Amino acid sequence: MQTEGRAPLKSSRAERARRLFISIAISVFALDLASKNWAESYLQYREPVRVIGDFLKLSYSTNSGAAFSLFTDATLLLSSLKLVVVGFIIFYMRNLTNPLWGAALGALLGGVVGNLYDRAIRPPGVWRGEVIDWIVLPNWPTFNIADSAIVCAGIAMTILTMRNIQPKGSQDDPLDGPK
Repeated sequence: MQTEGRAPLKSSRAERARRLFISIAISVFALDLASKNWAESYLQYREPVRVIGDFLKLSYSTNSGAAFSLFTDATLLLSSLKLVVVGFIIFYMRNLTNPLWGAALGALLGGVVGNLYDRAIRPPGVWRGEVIDWIVLPNWPTFNIADSAIVCAGIAMTILTMRNIQPKGSQDDPLDGPK
């Protein structure tokens, strides 16, 4: 009887992890798209907007490469790798039961799809488009919401791994709560 009582909890937990994954992925993508469209229309032909002195500025720029403008001549390769990452995340998500991992993977997917969307539709062409960046911090490359989500997801997944919190929890998982 106890085993039967635990099965719906695990199934409910997996459903909650998937809902969180989908909600966060869509939210990150939508926020990233809206902010890039705003930056393109508001910041593109202006001087940088100072938000917090020289510490935080908003300034429109594009990036054909990866972080730190690396691999600027490999845009097609970067786009292909992002498609593989998207496929892996979606495939892996099918077996996920931990909501914390669902949130982290949702942020990762939303960020990857946000930048991949730019590659797909923005000039100079399909799968070669430049990513819009608009957040400027000192001594750091200009970035966007998608980049932030990817970094935060990486940090969250690192912490979850260090704390030995598994993506697919067991029946004895402490995150299940009292039995």
